[in-house]
Amino acid sequence: MALYLKYRPQTFADVVGQDHIVTTLEQSVERGRISHAYLFCGTRGTGKTSVARILAKTILLRGMEDATIRAQSTKGIEEGSFVDLIEIDAASNNGVDNIRDLIEKIQFTPVVSKAKVYIIDEVHMLSKGAFNALLKTLEEPPEYVYFILATTETHKVPDTIQSRCQRFLFKKVKDDDIIRRLQYIVDQERIVTDREALRAIARHALGSFRDGIALLDQLRSLEKIGLNDVTDRIGKTSTLFIDDIVAALLNRKPEQIKEVIAEIEESNVPIDLITSDLLALVRSHLHEAIAKKEDPSSYLHMTDVLLLAMKNIRLSPLPALVLESALIGFCMETEGEEKSHKKSTVYQSAKLKMPTTEVDAPANISTSVEFDSPPPKHALVEAEDLTIQNVLRHWQELLKEVTPASVRMSLKDGSVSKVTGEILELSFPSSFHRDRVSETHASRTIEDILLGIFKKPVRLKCILDKDSKPTFAGPATDLVEAAAEVFGNT
Repeated sequence: MALYLKYRPQTFADVVGQDHIVTTLEQSVERGRISHAYLFCGTRGTGKTSVARILAKTILLRGMEDATIRAQSTKGIEEGSFVDLIEIDAASNNGVDNIRDLIEKIQFTPVVSKAKVYIIDEVHMLSKGAFNALLKTLEEPPEYVYFILATTETHKVPDTIQSRCQRFLFKKVKDDDIIRRLQYIVDQERIVTDREALRAIARHALGSFRDGIALLDQLRSLEKIGLNDVTDRIGKTSTLFIDDIVAALLNRKPEQIKEVIAEIEESNVPIDLITSDLLALVRSHLHEAIAKKEDPSSYLHMTDVLLLAMKNIRLSPLPALVLESALIGFCMETEGEEKSHKKSTVYQSAKLKMPTTEVDAPANISTSVEFDSPPPKHALVEAEDLTIQNVLRHWQELLKEVTPASVRMSLKDGSVSKVTGEILELSFPSSFHRDRVSETHASRTIEDILLGIFKKPVRLKCILDKDSKPTFAGPATDLVEAAAEVFGNT
């Protein structure tokens, strides 16, 4: 037996990821307030039919006192052979004659139970005439008749039908819920698998229990299911492609973006899924910027780029080309802004913080603003000497204070090499990170922080030394920091 049939939920307690629906239905049953018509809607594999059968079983078994009859009825309902439970596939029985035949049989009273339950799957496939024929019966059904309608396309169900039903929206199942269910199944079936493999299966399922369990069923013949086994059959996951795209944008390499898009096309991962995941990543950083009261304009710009791409992807015969053009355009635009930014001069005084993101302006209007830093007043407290040892002692404090994240990320790549008077020399193995820190607004920000620490003006000097090592070796740059650099202030 297929795993998704073997492990189909049989009680409300077995249903995962739809607590808001299960709780409401359980309370309705306990209080005897069961409606005669329900409409279950949501994407495929979220449990609509399973919950419909569980609700039908609850309704049909009410009032059965004899234990033997109850046990036989339960078995018949679960196997689909119970005479008072009628399941109809509207995709193949969608004509008005089919519904008229159903209405005629409704007049016959139940045979075993005190109720008759009709489950109509994919109800949106019914014809207009069939909906009209069903309408009156839904509004005034016999006392013993209950309807449970299920659909993946709610907008195709007439409002007149929807208004006569209690409507429940099934949400896409979270990856963590799918993983827990898959873990339960592999434990029961004694299937050896890696946790990362289950995570990849859950990600591929896109919120569908059925799709995830079906893929596990396909792989269970292997001695051990690993991540490579999953990717060999479903291709690279969208998350890994996101990593590659962010890396390409980070390095300002349009040719890398072209290669990633080509790989996405070969792997058959939906382009709209890649775009959606990118939007989710940008959105998380947008929310973070708002929470920190930072300028969110750069995130909003990237959101506009991706939303326009998403719209065009749905209309384009070449969806991959749309995303490729959007990403390359953004990459070239960011590179151009970086070059023009080096020509401008935006100073920050010790008392006044200016925004680090430049505002677009007409070509004939300069966006450069110069502020002469006033000479700092002598500190009234004893200040530490500017030495390499003291700078190293405050280095982590400095890193925490530096904003935006892109500058902090580049500063982590540097090392303290020399202190001469008021000049602090930093060495970088990469010209990219050196240039990022030496930009006027970035260096002024760092100098302001050093002023607060040493109570005296400090000037930065950034040099290129490919043999230099970071002052504090920390973990490798992760996706969050990389995304903050790409989508953050440049």
